[in-house]
Amino acid sequence: MACIWMPIEKTNRWGLWWFPGNYGRPGFIAAYDINSGQRIWQFDTIAPNHWEGEFRQSTPDGVPLHRDIAQEKADLDKYPDAAKFGGGSAWSTPAIDTQNGLLYFGTGNPSPQMDGTSRPGDNLYTVSLVCLDVNNGNIRWHYQQVPHDQWGYDVSSPPVLFDYPHNSQLIPAVGHAAKTGWYYIHNRLTGELLRKSDEFVEHHNMFANPSPEGQVIWPGVLGGINWSPTSVDKTSLTAYVPAIHWPVKYLKQTIPTSQDKPAVHYTSMEPLGDAPRWGLLSALDLKTGKVQWQAKTEQPLVGGVLATAGGLIFMGEGNGHFNAYDAQSGKVLWQDKFEAGVNAPPISYEIDGVQYVAVAAGGNQIFGFKTGDEFRVYKLK
Repeated sequence: MACIWMPIEKTNRWGLWWFPGNYGRPGFIAAYDINSGQRIWQFDTIAPNHWEGEFRQSTPDGVPLHRDIAQEKADLDKYPDAAKFGGGSAWSTPAIDTQNGLLYFGTGNPSPQMDGTSRPGDNLYTVSLVCLDVNNGNIRWHYQQVPHDQWGYDVSSPPVLFDYPHNSQLIPAVGHAAKTGWYYIHNRLTGELLRKSDEFVEHHNMFANPSPEGQVIWPGVLGGINWSPTSVDKTSLTAYVPAIHWPVKYLKQTIPTSQDKPAVHYTSMEPLGDAPRWGLLSALDLKTGKVQWQAKTEQPLVGGVLATAGGLIFMGEGNGHFNAYDAQSGKVLWQDKFEAGVNAPPISYEIDGVQYVAVAAGGNQIFGFKTGDEFRVYKLK
């Protein structure tokens, strides 16, 4: 199956179509010697053996996936080469635990992306948070958020490392805000799920299969949260998550038989007409998993968020606003305006005892945010 991303108009309408064909390629992550450039090891994101996994009926945290497991097992021998085109690209920036010699990163969707008929099984290690040994690239553990993913819930936002109180102990943890709309906290040595947060975006019709009439789903293929980095205040154990509400319609369609050509079956995912869409900046109490506050924005959020020790949260919007929020309440304390969308994550640094915040404004064509080329630096007083 091939995935085709097609804009319907210049602003914020798009459609996704999947047609037959073997086009996906497995991803990998590799380590190189910084002095010689020689590759030390490579980890392939598609499991070399048993990529079909356990044929899970639900996500590891218990949400039903509505899979036809009997049909998948019956079809397994029909697609012996499915793993060769399995997808699972390595997503965004890894996090490295230098003390324990471990590396954490997220993987992308299996291929074909939103039609699972030709890839029976769980499709390991796609849509997973993966932990590797930094010395040899061997896998230590993985947590597959959505086995046999058909909805585009790839693990795209970068993971974050912090220490976490659990059962009267301080556990080395790794956190991840997911496109599924939940925040997951794991023991970073074992992969044990320590906590799953309350939803930071609303859910509707989660993991529904496509139909000719179309299944309305949110969060849709864009998330949840997409590739945007989150920020964690390690003192208060609060995570700040820039999120998206964007309903989609998941359809199963057919191109009819014509002359000597057989009918072609395909799936598509499209925006839900003029349904409202917006962004949500959420503050999550990681100790309890509860949402402390949310700040709603006019457009879906993509770019990233920065939390400072001084109690400020910085985040940009697609309409060009660059905002500073109160970390305790979510109230906007200050705002600047760019011509282009502020869709890059802000950064902070210090020179001669003075703290600065910098951000780039380049927009984003996929989301329909005005493009540009500007970089600004602010001094914190």
